[in-house]
Amino acid sequence: MFGFIQTIYGKGSNSHALLSALDRSLAIIEFSLDGTILNANTNFLAVMGYSLPEVVGRHHRMFVDPAEHASPAYQEFWDRLRRGEFQRALYRRIAKNGRELWIEATYNPILDATGRACKIIKFATDVTERQVTNADMRGKIDAISRSQAVIEFNPDGTVITANENFLSVLGYSLDEVRGRHHSMFVDPQERETAAYRDFWKRLNSGRFETAQYRRIGKGGRVVWIQASYNPVFDDMGRLRKVVKFATDITEQISMLGRLKSLIDTNFSEIEQAMTTAHRQADTAAAASSETRVTVQTIAAGAEELTASAHEIADGMSRSQQAADVAVSEADNADRAATRLSEVAKAMGGIVELIRSIAGQINMLALNATIEAARAGEAGRGFAVVANEVKNLANQSANATSQISREIDGMQAVSRDVVSSLTAIRKSMSNLRQFVVMSAGAVEEQTTVTANISVNMQGASTSVAVVDQSIGAISTAFVQVGNAIAETKEAARMLAR
Repeated sequence: MFGFIQTIYGKGSNSHALLSALDRSLAIIEFSLDGTILNANTNFLAVMGYSLPEVVGRHHRMFVDPAEHASPAYQEFWDRLRRGEFQRALYRRIAKNGRELWIEATYNPILDATGRACKIIKFATDVTERQVTNADMRGKIDAISRSQAVIEFNPDGTVITANENFLSVLGYSLDEVRGRHHSMFVDPQERETAAYRDFWKRLNSGRFETAQYRRIGKGGRVVWIQASYNPVFDDMGRLRKVVKFATDITEQISMLGRLKSLIDTNFSEIEQAMTTAHRQADTAAAASSETRVTVQTIAAGAEELTASAHEIADGMSRSQQAADVAVSEADNADRAATRLSEVAKAMGGIVELIRSIAGQINMLALNATIEAARAGEAGRGFAVVANEVKNLANQSANATSQISREIDGMQAVSRDVVSSLTAIRKSMSNLRQFVVMSAGAVEEQTTVTANISVNMQGASTSVAVVDQSIGAISTAFVQVGNAIAETKEAARMLAR
């Protein structure tokens, strides 16, 4: 135990116990009035990293930054101690090997019997870790304070203090807000509402609040802030104050308002255009459906036309074959009629020959009759024969005349037949040519109608695809319309 402790408190048991307790819990060091180190306990030496021989006899400045112990403030510090003035503070000190630490210490002048200081006793606690933590916290708070508007309120809502950022945003000085209630920043209509009273009730119950808030700055200027209200408690869990961290978002809200106005204007025009387009799409869909039905009907008709064309082509082919047979038969009939005419002509010659023979027989019968008459009774039988021959000659002449007339009629008919057959053959030839031409045209039409049928089937499929596409476009218009409505609502929410 230190000699100066015994000097101050004597050797009583109570004093000894008290000093022992201090020695165990505190770092203690003794200085002369000029700052020379007289003694130090184990706690102090452990904190500073020295042994007792390394510090005894040396000056207190060994623990102080060189820039500090050369300053007037350091000189004044010792002058006050020598005058017997008590010193207490948080001190930055330099330990062995230049290590920096922080101590919370009291420098206590010890007075002699005359009341003058005779030495200095220092009681210290190492608070380096706490100081580092506090410094870190202060750094964070300072960083927040530099970037955000900060204001502190008592639990009743009166302003304790505010940083420059907050005062700049709202347009006040600190004196204009300190001691006044938070309601000075709130719209008058809001101050008297149950929602505002509940807001402070929740804060007083320790609840955290964060949102976008509309606030009133100096001169009635509207300010929008993104803020959080943070209840702060003491070690006993009692609410000490409410700290508000805020960011000015007035410009963003203004921009969102302009954006909402722009979206409302532009999207209204888009909605009108979409409505018109949707209506046109519906009309086109209806027309497309009708067209699809029409095209399908035409396609079915084309298929029937193709089938009919095939039947006509088959009929024309059979007609062509029949015409060929008719022309051939007409040629055969023409040739037979020609031969008939030639035979009739030949029979005409034979008739003439018979007529000539009949004339000669008649002449001969006449001569026989004359000779029979000359012969008298002897020639009577001859006359009978001659008369019979004459009668036969006359009958032959009459028959020959009849045959000649018939042959003439037959020749006339033959000529008429030949003429008619010639006309028929020409007509059949023309008919065959027409049938051939018609068959070619029908074949070409069959090919064309087949192509039409195929194309109409493809057109029907294409129209169906167009119909589906128009339906999809119509659905897309509805979806776009819904998206526009949702976007407008989102813009309204953002600009709120």
